Amino acid sequence: MSRGNQRDKDREKKEKAKQGMKSKNTQSGTEFARSKEDQAAIMRAKQQAAEAKKAAEGAKAKK
Repeated sequence: MSRGNQRDKDREKKEKAKQGMKSKNTQSGTEFARSKEDQAAIMRAKQQAAEAKKAAEGAKAKK
């Protein structure tokens, strides 16, 4: 009857692996769009800061 025992062990292993996996997105459409826009705004700010830093270093090098 080892087959039944092995089946149970495989089920337990699969359940444990399933718990470790990331679940679906639980946000609604508007919440998801808002969070996406917030993340995009943060990235735009980072890009602007990097460009400003680069421009400042370029101006220093010219002097």
